[in-house]
Amino acid sequence: MSEELLLSVTPQETRVAIIINGVLREILIERQRARGLVGNIYRGRVARVLPGMQAAFVDIGLQRSAFLHAANAVPKIDDRVSRGVDGGTVPDIKLLVREGDTVVVQVLKDPLGSKGARVTTQLSIASRYLVLLPGSSRVGISQRITQPSERERLTQQVIELSTQLDVKAGFIVRTVADGASVESLKSDLLFLVRSWEVIRERLNSNDVGLLHEDLPLTLRTARDLVTEETTRIRVDDQATVEALRDFARDFLPQTSCRIEYYSGAQPIFYLFGVEEGIQEALATTVQLQSGGTLVLEQTESMTTIDVNTGGYVGRHNLEETLFRTNLEAASAIARELRLRNIGGIIIVDFIDMEETEHRHDLVRVLTQALHRDGVGVQVADMSDFGLVQIVRKRSRPSLERAMTEACTACEGYGFQKTAQTVCYEIFRELMRQSRAHHFQAYTVLGSPPVIDMLLDEEAGALADLQDLMQGVVHLQVDTLFGHDSYDVVPM
Repeated sequence: MSEELLLSVTPQETRVAIIINGVLREILIERQRARGLVGNIYRGRVARVLPGMQAAFVDIGLQRSAFLHAANAVPKIDDRVSRGVDGGTVPDIKLLVREGDTVVVQVLKDPLGSKGARVTTQLSIASRYLVLLPGSSRVGISQRITQPSERERLTQQVIELSTQLDVKAGFIVRTVADGASVESLKSDLLFLVRSWEVIRERLNSNDVGLLHEDLPLTLRTARDLVTEETTRIRVDDQATVEALRDFARDFLPQTSCRIEYYSGAQPIFYLFGVEEGIQEALATTVQLQSGGTLVLEQTESMTTIDVNTGGYVGRHNLEETLFRTNLEAASAIARELRLRNIGGIIIVDFIDMEETEHRHDLVRVLTQALHRDGVGVQVADMSDFGLVQIVRKRSRPSLERAMTEACTACEGYGFQKTAQTVCYEIFRELMRQSRAHHFQAYTVLGSPPVIDMLLDEEAGALADLQDLMQGVVHLQVDTLFGHDSYDVVPM
């Protein structure tokens, strides 16, 4: 597998594209005026406790208060968090925090829509190979490191290093640590310890606000996304190249040679087709190679995906055609969810199939495809109606929410009233005003399509209405009016 990272950097915005085997797989965007908050640590003050929701709102100095659930406020007990599993129970939120309490929290999810950030009191600080867990003493290993011998080696090395350096904290060994040397682990551990010491010094202040900010996207890219499969890291900004190389010399010496400065005349994202890929990722319809389509609709509560056969008729029987289309759709859905960074609840309406074996095979293929991108995901069995529910971890806004906003014409509905519907609304308004005020004349102002219809297709109905009202209706085009906006002015 060939993987490249492309970084397009401007003073206002940083964009990172992940290209795997020549195909755009993921896009990350960070804007200076709206940097993500995930990983940031704040000193906050409890503003309100909501016992009915088992949660509290915490003022951390942002526009909206952060949301702290009781499960994320439970202290470490016996090196595990009581979350209602393995016999554990979540205590009453009133026993954990009170209004006015000062708490140190870390952002789990960025603010989304009208919701504030979601936070936890269970702090963690990430580096390349390790995650430091203040207040814990356990050592955990990423589940994606599967070799028992390697898991044992990493566990013992981290325990020995923390003992030698007298570090009173727990650690999680990240996936990229597979095969890492003792020197690399030690360097990572020392960096995390220094970072935690800086945060502890800032805890002496009583002010609400930021204590620790995660790395910018450019450096997080090197820390989190560079793997053994990464062949090149191309950057179109010289200063960023130098910053990445400095970071790599300290933490990723083997990757320094892969960082390249791109100085071509054509923008790097245009050269590799990323700009076109972003536009396609903002569309609601995705074309499948077979001729079928996916239709994606994102709402506040969930995302729905509808699978259609389109022009694909297949060469065998109908069941085989539907099965093949669904299999192709499953792979495309996994790619689109990662590319668009869609999280939360996702409902997929696959094409109905009769054979139970085909249903099971489809869910298995979908699950395998979704697990490849390394994001926490759960897939339920297919229902009798051909629906599959997916729950995908969401920590930052989707690509659509990051780059778009609700249409002012349709207010985010995605549709608008027909000209005929607006004409009939105007008729009703004319009747209402005529009965209430008995004016002799009225002026109707509307958009060109509406006025055209009143002068053409609905001219007879308008004439009948004027006879009924015993008044005159004048029509006037106003290009400033939206398609379904109008005004009725008595004269």
